[in-house]
Amino acid sequence: MKTNRRNFFQTMGAGAAGFGLATTLPLTSCAVPAESATAEDDEQILFIGDDIAIADTAYGKVKGFILRGITQFRGIPYGADTSGKNRFMPPQKPEPWNDIKPTVWWGNTAPQLMDGRYANAYSSFVDHWNYDDVSEDCLKLNVWTPALDGNKRPVLVWLHGGGYTNGNGIEQDGYMGENLSRKGDVVFVSINHRLGPIGFSDLSGVGGEKYKDSGNVGALDMVAALEWVNENIANFGGDPGNVTIMGQSGGGAKVCTVAAMPAAKGLIHKAVPLSGSTTQGMDQAYAQKLGEYVLKEAGLKPSEIDKLQEIPWKEYILIANKASQKMREEQGGSGLMRMGFAPVADGVNIPKGTFYSEAGGVSSDVPMLLCTTFHEWGMARTNPEIEEITADEAKEMMKASAGFRGGFGDKASAIYDAYVKVFPDAKPIEIMTLASSNRQSVVASATAKLNQPAPVYVAWFGWEPPMFNGRMRAFHCSDICFWFYNTDLMLTHTGGGARPRKLSEKMSDALLSFMKTGNPNCETLPEWPQFSAENGEVMILNDVCEAKNDPDKEARELL
Repeated sequence: MKTNRRNFFQTMGAGAAGFGLATTLPLTSCAVPAESATAEDDEQILFIGDDIAIADTAYGKVKGFILRGITQFRGIPYGADTSGKNRFMPPQKPEPWNDIKPTVWWGNTAPQLMDGRYANAYSSFVDHWNYDDVSEDCLKLNVWTPALDGNKRPVLVWLHGGGYTNGNGIEQDGYMGENLSRKGDVVFVSINHRLGPIGFSDLSGVGGEKYKDSGNVGALDMVAALEWVNENIANFGGDPGNVTIMGQSGGGAKVCTVAAMPAAKGLIHKAVPLSGSTTQGMDQAYAQKLGEYVLKEAGLKPSEIDKLQEIPWKEYILIANKASQKMREEQGGSGLMRMGFAPVADGVNIPKGTFYSEAGGVSSDVPMLLCTTFHEWGMARTNPEIEEITADEAKEMMKASAGFRGGFGDKASAIYDAYVKVFPDAKPIEIMTLASSNRQSVVASATAKLNQPAPVYVAWFGWEPPMFNGRMRAFHCSDICFWFYNTDLMLTHTGGGARPRKLSEKMSDALLSFMKTGNPNCETLPEWPQFSAENGEVMILNDVCEAKNDPDKEARELL
């Protein structure tokens, strides 16, 4: 089948309207410069029909479609419905089917509170949320592939952000896998899995053996998706022996957690956490105590615990959240303890103690590439007044508050001055945001991973989009579309055009190299050294990219 150059750059709205593929903005693919298109190239770009895009899975045949030369499948089941008797239980295999299953639309989003999801107009505009139906029948995945053949292409599995509470596999336009699949000749997979109290209520302390895995079923879902990939991805042109897991924010923490799970050993071969990482699971004693609070809030006795499986999912989430709030008020807690519902260090599904502690542990042969953004939790995008604060005002603000965390207290002034040494031309608002968005967690995770022999690489993303009068900065989520070659698709994060595309070329080249070899070095970037505890090597990703040795070390050590 012929594809053409203009099609690769055609707008999603014009090229796919009427098939549910359009979005509300004129979004484009960034594969080929527009000036290379010619009128005679204007041909059909979407193909769907009785004999098009049919693939085998272990449970039955699925049928997708071909768009701009990339075959897509949306909403393939990798697990059974998790409602009713399956709630709080490890994922079950999907029921086999006899007919060809149409997989041309996204699977349901995992249960989460959707009230007011679009309440903030600017946040909705910038992140361009994509949410569809919500239900407990959510164990579905999406596949983008260049061809349904016997080629063994590297596979990327995307774990979405949103903490352990919100989100889905196609939440933002920048999550789409078409452009990376085409550019790198790789297979791209994104998944939905159980979240929040539905996915991480540890009821083992009150429910006994039946509920022994309940605190980690959301994590076990991710392993089940990887098992599906291992068993089926060869039918989609992928290599089950070369799978990279990648995620951002909460998804980055998921990557770190899954990489430490014994059940995932052999299912993943590279790991890429972005703007989110962790080196431990939640303390099980705390998680089990929270389970007791949930049961009490539901008005049930331990002998009635099975009734929790019968409560409508939204009602259960509200009950669980109220229980979590009461427990924080009465029991306190910090760090993961205060998250409420997250993967639990039960010593079976998720190890106790610090991840990657053993040189020959679960992911000892899995290279890792970690990245954060300069500013992460920016505060001035829609607040021009704060843009002009003075250094003294910034220091005072830093004493009381640091992003989503508590403030720096009496150390605020010294921390501010240390960041000024690294960024002498930065405005006070930028210094304050850099300090609040520090790299402490990613450096700790990278250092922990050094206990194992596989190489570790670290990046720091500083590219700032020219929108909102320059106040967006290098914000949380902004790097995703650069890695996935989607800067002209995620226009509300980049503005589109040649400038972001140039950096996206380099970053997607590095990701593809890492997927294929475990090393991000590529022709379009300077030499990228491995991370070491001694030097803290990091690749700065910006209009000009350069490797540096731990540039913010002094400031970070003051935190």
